[in-house]
Amino acid sequence: MPTIGSSPEWVKSSLSFANGNCVEVANLSGDEVGVRNSRDSAGAVLRFTPDEWHAFIGGVRNGEFDRFGA
Repeated sequence: MPTIGSSPEWVKSSLSFANGNCVEVANLSGDEVGVRNSRDSAGAVLRFTPDEWHAFIGGVRNGEFDRFGA
């Protein structure tokens, strides 16, 4: 977790495409997880609580979102 006053360390998926179609994730202050568009680093950041983030990741692992974007 970053300390107060430090910048979050954004991580891009190793599965991201060379054309930049991907998202980045970071631990934010206040125990939040941030998600942003890697092509717009100054743009909006979606913020999730740890419980929300774990529920989302669980749904991804269970294939609950596979029908979207197909």
